Amino acid sequence: MAAHPIRRYGDPVLRTKGEPVREFGPALRTLGNAMLDSMRAAKGIGLAGPQVGLALQLFVVDVHDEDHRPTLDGKVVDPDEIMPMLFANATVTVPAGEGEIYTEGCLSFPGITGDVERVEQAIVQFRDADGAPHTLECRGLLARCVQHEHDHCQGVLFIDRMTRAHQLLTATKVKKLQRATAAELKAARKKAP
Repeated sequence: MAAHPIRRYGDPVLRTKGEPVREFGPALRTLGNAMLDSMRAAKGIGLAGPQVGLALQLFVVDVHDEDHRPTLDGKVVDPDEIMPMLFANATVTVPAGEGEIYTEGCLSFPGITGDVERVEQAIVQFRDADGAPHTLECRGLLARCVQHEHDHCQGVLFIDRMTRAHQLLTATKVKKLQRATAAELKAARKKAP
């Protein structure tokens, strides 16, 4: 399966809560690999289904944070052993704690970054491409990435999580991107048969 174009802000699918993944196996694995190709081509570390036009509870990540080794199904693992990963029907629990401010970007917002507060821990219950259930406990960059991509599957965007100051700082760029995307979508609809 070929890589998918990444949807930009202004495309309504980005605000759509994804449906649960119902079919597992080779087709889902192929879809996940195509998403990874799209993500890597854009030089990203995570990508969610809505970002490629699929309103699904599905995302992929490829994070190699040697400072924070994750625990997968109760076993501490080296990130190189498990990456890249596909998460279907994930639920993310963020333990109570003080959030840290980090500069975040998003492949659906090219050239736009902003400060986002996130707790640097996450517990993720999910299914893999074959439908097998897993639990991932993570910290650091992987925890922030998983939270970001899970948000996408819920129709929540990183601009919603930005500090108020950064929302104001990026407002002009965000509106410009939204207008450009709306114009492109309108032109594409006119060309469609």
